[in-house]
Amino acid sequence: MNSTATEPCDLTASEARRLIGARKLAPSELLESCLARTNSTNGAINAVVASDDALARRTAKEQDEDVAKGRALGLLHGLPVGIKDLEPVQGLTTTWGSLLFKDHVPDADGTNVANLRMAGANIFAKTNTPEFGAGANTRNRVYGATGNPFDPVLTAAGSSGGSAAALAVGQMPLASGSDYGGSLRTPSAYCGIVGFRPSPGVIPHPDRPAGLVPWGVLGPMGRTVEDAYLMFRAQVDENVSDPYSTGTLDLPETLASADLASLRVAITTDFGEAPVARNIRSVFADRMRRLSARLVGAEETHPDYAGLHDIFEIHRGLAFATQHQERLARHRDQLDRNVVDNTERGLKLSMAEIGRGMVEQHKLMQRVNAFFEDWDVLIAPTASVSPFPHAQLFVEEIDGEKMPTYMRWLALAYAPTMALCCACNVPTGRDDKGLPFGIQVIGPRGSDLHVLQVARAIEEAFATDPVTARPIPDIAALVGRSKTG
Repeated sequence: MNSTATEPCDLTASEARRLIGARKLAPSELLESCLARTNSTNGAINAVVASDDALARRTAKEQDEDVAKGRALGLLHGLPVGIKDLEPVQGLTTTWGSLLFKDHVPDADGTNVANLRMAGANIFAKTNTPEFGAGANTRNRVYGATGNPFDPVLTAAGSSGGSAAALAVGQMPLASGSDYGGSLRTPSAYCGIVGFRPSPGVIPHPDRPAGLVPWGVLGPMGRTVEDAYLMFRAQVDENVSDPYSTGTLDLPETLASADLASLRVAITTDFGEAPVARNIRSVFADRMRRLSARLVGAEETHPDYAGLHDIFEIHRGLAFATQHQERLARHRDQLDRNVVDNTERGLKLSMAEIGRGMVEQHKLMQRVNAFFEDWDVLIAPTASVSPFPHAQLFVEEIDGEKMPTYMRWLALAYAPTMALCCACNVPTGRDDKGLPFGIQVIGPRGSDLHVLQVARAIEEAFATDPVTARPIPDIAALVGRSKTG
């Protein structure tokens, strides 16, 4: 084990997989460690909302036997993996965080889950999410709220908050996430872990309700960039049922680190459009100063994001009206506020507004793609404010400026989305309040491997500085909190 791992569950996924392959760690040993950590900490953070321990143990024993008999092992062989509760898992309660599905048990895996199983993952748990992934605060009326591992009264963000929190405390080495307006990146930043939003179509998502809506993508989450890459390799596939499926990528077995000194790096605090709290601006400036010696070709600049918010609101409303208009008409009283709000906004859109949104988004994407002809990557803060109490549904104001919608505080995350970019959150220590702080490395669609290589280089650079190294939650305190309720 490495110097920071006190139990098998504290190993990174990549370390654990290497040890399993070398017959120095049994899949059953790793699973038992993850189950013990889940049982001892979940009462404090409420990250795991459903599990099948008996099946997981049987699977782990079979995986032990595969190793002992020298059989070919999958990429994720023996690694316990949690699945965000927006993806169906055969035989395991899958609710989408909604009262409408509180007793739903699928009879088949979703496409991404099936691919992870084929790669050897031990799918053992579901992680919490807001209803239908609507919102950056993981709470719902089925399971309640997920707390931040660094202070459980604060939010783990969302909508992949359950996955991020579970990873941070060692309940699992890998977990699935999804991302539209930052649903994967913001929780990663708030919980001090790595989350990667891939380009649309790289990880096929034929199970989404409306196949021609490209914004929401599935992505890997882990404690390191290497871990996220390991899971990413298992998720990449080609599937003709996804109209955006781009085919498999030529991904090397090992993720190399980019040479930061040779890169043209653009840096932005706000894309010229996003509201960002003063303390976040200050912490981000500090992180860039600490990295400046390695970023020889860096400059503060950004693409032209004029019209971003209007474009986002039009497409967000259209997506929700497409997916939830019938639910709103039939089950309004059982839907949470965010789903109702987004769907109603969508139903009020005129054809003229929708048409304008389509045209302006295309122009924005073209401007961003042109920007990346001169720059290799763009670096920005991941979240606009520090973690806030999960009792507060969303950020209502930033430094006295009232937010016009519940999503506006997420503009840092939805700006890359609306240009169909890929982006990776890298944990970079703690902010001025002692809470996890993350930056996102952004590239144009199709630059997934390069973005991950740059992210790994930045992660390595920050890891040598105790101020910016990945923060670790106080596990003993969480165990004690779980015991006292």
